[in-house]
Amino acid sequence: MNLPKDPLMLMSYLNTQLRDNYPSLAEFCAAQGISEEEILAKLSQVGYVYERDTNKFVLK
Repeated sequence: MNLPKDPLMLMSYLNTQLRDNYPSLAEFCAAQGISEEEILAKLSQVGYVYERDTNKFVLK
């Protein structure tokens, strides 16, 4: 799967997917064959972290 390259577009895309289709980031990554660690690292570079309780990326 081709994810958006821009970190802010990626965050928006992921939050939409998590809200509408997946109960967790782990399930999204497993379904899409994507590394959870890579996503977390890329978004942390622009100040976003994944909150498991709310199932979304937020600015830290």
